[in-house]
Amino acid sequence: MKIHKAAEERHVLTVTVDNEAGILARIAGMFTARGYNIDSLTVADITENHSVSRITIVTHGPQSVVDQVRYQLERLVPVHKVVDLTENGPYVERELALIKVAGTGEKRVEALRVAEIFRARPVDTTTESFVFELTGAPDKIDSFVALMRDLGLVEVGRTGIVGMIRGATEA
Repeated sequence: MKIHKAAEERHVLTVTVDNEAGILARIAGMFTARGYNIDSLTVADITENHSVSRITIVTHGPQSVVDQVRYQLERLVPVHKVVDLTENGPYVERELALIKVAGTGEKRVEALRVAEIFRARPVDTTTESFVFELTGAPDKIDSFVALMRDLGLVEVGRTGIVGMIRGATEA
């Protein structure tokens, strides 16, 4: 007997929720209880009166698993809307990273040259190190970090992914 494993796909979900205590823990607990993994998680208040938040979740899994995740999220009481950006057509996703690089001499010059190519902005500079700010697609940040490893990478901090559907319509 052959067991067919469904192809895993990357999905970016946005979840609009009431901004109340414990909702993030309930969502994370729902993923944990069902054995689903969260690759990236970001949360931000999106209304002037601080009553609604938007949670962006990146997860991997077969389509059937992602559909189950969406169904379970929609059943949580303070959830207003769940949108799978991956299925809704073209969308934009970005991430912010702070990358600390230490070095002197040629390595320092090369780090600055590479940063300029990637449009990474130095936000802190000492005689022995830089902290670069880089915004872009996760692949761009991964590439920049990989190049900085040989030039004196010290530390990386990443925000997680935020995404929106392209065009004038709301997700």
